[in-house]
Amino acid sequence: MDQIVEYFPIFLLIFCRMTSFFVVAPLYNMRGVPSTFKIGLGFFLSLIVFMTYGLKEKTVPMDAEYILYIFREVLIGLLMGYIVYLFMTVVQTAGALMDMQIGFAMSNVIDPMTGVSAPLLGNFKYMLLIMVFLAVNGHHYLLTGLMDSYKWMPLSNELFSRIYDGSITDFLSRAVGNAFLLAMQVAAPLVIAMFLTDVGLGFLAKTAPQYNVFVIGIPLKLLLGLGLLILVLPGISAIFERLFAIMFDNLEQLFGIVQQTESK
Repeated sequence: MDQIVEYFPIFLLIFCRMTSFFVVAPLYNMRGVPSTFKIGLGFFLSLIVFMTYGLKEKTVPMDAEYILYIFREVLIGLLMGYIVYLFMTVVQTAGALMDMQIGFAMSNVIDPMTGVSAPLLGNFKYMLLIMVFLAVNGHHYLLTGLMDSYKWMPLSNELFSRIYDGSITDFLSRAVGNAFLLAMQVAAPLVIAMFLTDVGLGFLAKTAPQYNVFVIGIPLKLLLGLGLLILVLPGISAIFERLFAIMFDNLEQLFGIVQQTESK
């Protein structure tokens, strides 16, 4: 009983990091995933991590400073989940850019996984992304990375110091910028093709004013956009795999930032 009381604060800190990650991380934060499953998965993963790493940690007294420890662990879990979520939403952003060019901007649909309105092509690509992610066992790699985070960021980490010196803020700013740049690159073939189509329709309006470009342009852009989308789909799995590699690389960079602080 004394050992349970002694190590319970450590287990609680591990449990806070695990559950906060599942709140934000895609695939685990879907509306169809029961909350009991998330709590149970977080509990058993916390138990495994506690038996592996937690018993090596020094005991943490449950005093006023313990609240800061809980807040720090929750913040680490949310940061890790946010990085994963950020790069998963790249395809939705790219789909929104494609929808604006093709003419689907007003035809948003309800995403059954999150329950919010999503662009038509973005939702379609996001479902493909989830399927590829499950096919390459990405959810297993996420769990492995979450459990191995204690090798890089143990319970005695100094995350608050990194936030104070601006390293975390700089990293998040660059991650958001890289995610938007990736979305532009994914949507670039179709966006550029639609731009050239608009240029061609502009020349047509000047050379042959008798043609109504508004009547011609809408179905033309729709057919061209869907045709280009069919041509791009065979290579989209390679794009997704590259996106996953960038996502895990950014997670590793986050671990390295906090580890560098601790090494000092």
